[in-house]
This record gives sequence, structure tokens and C-alpha cells, in this order.
Amino acid sequence: MGACRPMDGAVEPPPVPREFRGVWIATVANIDWPSSKELSTAEQQAELLAILDRAVELNLNAVVLQVRPMGDALYASPTEPWSEYLTGAVGRAPEPFYDPLEFALRACRERGLELHAWFNPYRVKHPSARSELPANHISRRRPDLVRTYGRYLWMDPGEPDTRSYVLGVVKDLLTRYDVDGIHIDDYFYPYPSYDNGRPFPDDRSWERYRAGGGRLERDDWRRENVNTFVREFYQLVRETAPGVRVGVSPFGIWRPNNPEGIQGLDQFAVLYADARKWWQEGWMDYLAPQLYWPIDQAPQSYPRLQEWWASHNRQNRHLWVGNFTSRVTGGADGWPPSEIVRQVQLTRAFEGATGNIHFSARALMEPRGGLAELLRREVYAEPALVPATPWLGRGRPERPEGRFEGRGVIWESPGSGSLKLWVVQIRRTNGWETRLVPAAERRGGRLELARGARVLEVRISAVNRLGIEGPVLRLTPGA
Repeated sequence: MGACRPMDGAVEPPPVPREFRGVWIATVANIDWPSSKELSTAEQQAELLAILDRAVELNLNAVVLQVRPMGDALYASPTEPWSEYLTGAVGRAPEPFYDPLEFALRACRERGLELHAWFNPYRVKHPSARSELPANHISRRRPDLVRTYGRYLWMDPGEPDTRSYVLGVVKDLLTRYDVDGIHIDDYFYPYPSYDNGRPFPDDRSWERYRAGGGRLERDDWRRENVNTFVREFYQLVRETAPGVRVGVSPFGIWRPNNPEGIQGLDQFAVLYADARKWWQEGWMDYLAPQLYWPIDQAPQSYPRLQEWWASHNRQNRHLWVGNFTSRVTGGADGWPPSEIVRQVQLTRAFEGATGNIHFSARALMEPRGGLAELLRREVYAEPALVPATPWLGRGRPERPEGRFEGRGVIWESPGSGSLKLWVVQIRRTNGWETRLVPAAERRGGRLELARGARVLEVRISAVNRLGIEGPVLRLTPGA
């Protein structure tokens, strides 16, 4: 993976930065990947590898890949059809066949990147979809659970079977794919603009609730439907895959005037999403509020909203801010690249947050006024480890065993725990250099030491899947 530049001649190595550096890879409407429904398997794979390679070049450490954009799958699902965004037709498998999620996981492991699988729980048809929905699509198997809202099809959060169905899909993925995280975004009840402000058509589930003795008002009932889903979603992941982190990325404003003077959509009232409650309860391992406005736009102030979300982090979870990086277009109609650099710097300087997620990958693959190069130079010049998540497990990797061999160093782990990276720090006569080496499926590694200033010492430690670093092996030439 990446390497830190040599430091001065200090005896102790510099600390390795801890920061989540993620990018969303949106598949809906072919936003990021695949770029077209017409690509061959080989072209799809090449595009995805190019995105992952760019992430490595920029010293990012995670991707958030959309695997269920509309009741479909970008993986081999036993219950849901293949995505139209892969092959042009819902239900049509890639040919020649491959499993995109399996392919992406393997490629991420080789590059030292985390992969978080991104789900849309309720949306089951997007206006960009053109093909006929097949018989195994949820809208045809269980039409009683699905409502039409504008040009969308949406599962009714008020139907208990909606919740059990979606959780079943999540559980299936977790039992078959070794993902690092599972992620949901801001789509709960649909945005009212999708159907000119018309109320969501849930009369049937609402009337059943009232007939069964339910006492909540309708808005509170809708919020409780979503609260129950988020709580059970987190519980399911904890029970099924204890080391997988759960992320939620809500709209960036909880309610207007929170904090004072903030203006914008009221997700609590119109999306029925009480993201503050979920955050306070700890029903996630990281929150990525979408702070999709410029720093200097006072009614949606980036620093004030960041501080507000951090102030409600009662369970000491991770706060990784979502950035609207795609607003940098390279033209007069977009943001300047420096806006995103400044946002990352603001988050980094703020004690309550430990990372950023960029929407979306396309912005980092295109020129965009030199955006990618500026990010690499100004804020991502050195690699970083993902912040540790000790509340999911406190076990530490064991100290590796190793030696100098030829022109390099070789090492292996005596333990059996799952590893993510090796931290290799090399002290030469002109200073320290740090390398993060992907562990992939290997229990050890080898690193060639380039010619140059004389090597005085090498330190090696293992980092596990939760970001927890083990004790350090110290090697000196001739020892």
C-alpha cells in the first residue's frame, strides 16, 4: 500500500495517522460503476479495479460499494434478482459469469482497502430502471408490501413483513460474504419531492396498526417503524457477524434550528428518520452525516453541523463525515477543489470526528480541476490506518516473528486471528519511513528494502480487522 515519507533522525518512529478515508461507489443509475449497462464482464472488472487503484493512489483506506440499489443485487443472491445496472436487464446474470461483490472483496483485500456493503432497504425501483421486473423481484412476489410513489416503487416501512424481508436479505449477505462493514444511507420514507409532496400511501398498514390497538399518532408511528428497523438491523449484524461495523449516513440536518440558525429539510418530520435517536442509542458503529454544503454557507454550516452531531455522540461511536465531493465539477457551476480540501482539514482538526467519506467515486476518477491531485498533495499525502473499533472486540494480534533475509525483511504471525495490515516502519540514517502492507489472506509477508541510506532498524506490527494494532517486533541488522 502507501508509504509515509522519511522523517527526521528521531529514535522513535512517527505515529501512523488514524483516519477513515472512504469513497462511495454508487451503482444506481450507473453513477460510478459500472459506467454503463452495456459493459462486458472484463470491462466491468477493469473499471472497478481502476477505481480501487485510484483509492490506493490517493491513500484512501475504504470503499462503500452499493450492492442493493433497488431490491436487486450486485452479488449472487438466492432471493433477489441481478441488478439491471450490471447487465441491462433485471434478473440477467453477468456473462461470462462472475460475482461482483466477491470480485471486489478479493481486490480490496489485495490492496489493503476495507469494503463496506451499501444497502437501500426500502427503495425497490428507481426511475432510471427500464427493464421489466422479473417474477422473483419483491414487487411481484409480495406486491402487498410495495407502494408506488411518483416514479418509484417503495417498500412500506409500516408492514412488519417489510422489515423481516429486508433483514433476511442482509443476513444472507453477512453469512456468505466477508465484508468489513454494512451501510445504509438517507433513504427511509421517500423524499416528498419524489411525488410532489403527496403523503406516502400507507393507509392499509396504518389502519391495521390502529385496528390492532396502536396508540401512536401517524407521524410517530412512521418514525417508530424506522426506529425499529434501525435497531433490529444493528442487532442482527451484531448477532450474525460480530466484527462487521454498521454505518448509517443520514441527511446532514436532523431538524431545522439544530443547531440554532440552521435551515433545511426536516428529516425527522418528512423522512420519519430520527437519526439523532439512533446515534444517541448507539445503533450503529459509525455515523456519516451528509454535510453536503460549502463551509461558508451559514444556513447549513459545515463546521456547526459537524460539531452538533458530535455533541450527541453519547456512545462514543465513530463520526465520519460525508462530503459532496461530486459538486467539484471543474467548471464555473461547481465548487472549487479547495472546498473539499478545506472540509477534510476542518474535520481532521475537529476532535469529535475521525474521517470522511466522499460522494462519489466518479469525482475522483475525472479531472475535475485537479481535484484528486490536490487531495493527494494537501490532505492525503501519507497513508492512514482506519480508527480502531474496540467495542466490537478487544483481542490484539500477536507479535510477529521475523528476520532480515537478503535485501529485505521477512515475517510471519504465530497467531490465528484475522489480520488486515502490517505496519512496517524502517529507520535509516536519514530518518523513518512507514509502509502499510496488506495482509490479505497471508499470515506473513516480505518487504524488499530499497537501496539508499543505511538501515538501522525495522519495526513490524499486525493490525486486525477491527483496526487494533498488536505488539511490535524490532529487528536490527546483524542482531
